Amino acid sequence: MSSKASSKSALVGIIMGSSSDLTVMQAAADILSELGVAHEISVVSAHRTPQRMFEYAKDAADRGIRVIIAGAGGAAHLPGMVASITPLPVIGVPVKSSNSIDGWDSVLSILQMPNGVPVATVALNAAQNAGILAAQILGASDVRIRKKVAAFKEGLKEKVIKSDKELKKKK
Repeated sequence: MSSKASSKSALVGIIMGSSSDLTVMQAAADILSELGVAHEISVVSAHRTPQRMFEYAKDAADRGIRVIIAGAGGAAHLPGMVASITPLPVIGVPVKSSNSIDGWDSVLSILQMPNGVPVATVALNAAQNAGILAAQILGASDVRIRKKVAAFKEGLKEKVIKSDKELKKKK
């Protein structure tokens, strides 16, 4: 079912409603690769392939997936529908798409889930944050991943300190 998978058995499933969402969703795959987290990427549309979506969500845990990142634009039903089927944590990425109302429709569709069907929601087009959150979820029980996330965050701190020093040199 995946169009791209890492060499190990995937722990994170990255799905999107359309291949046009890949320009946004690739950031999740990139950060997961950087953090050494096995993942797969698939196009699974809630509206155009509902049976495929149902099967993906139903079978993900049995295939070894531990977290699902679902990106969707417009009405953005994919994350919520997947969350209604799977017991796994689902992270929704609202995508500002060509049929989007400035992205707000996607944000609200993913964010405003009913009680009992939670979807962790990141900012508009923030697939990298979804990848980091997926790694943090996995890192809660996997020391190797937790250490890589900690090192990544330390690197962010170092970048800020370096940019501050460069800014002060310019004055």
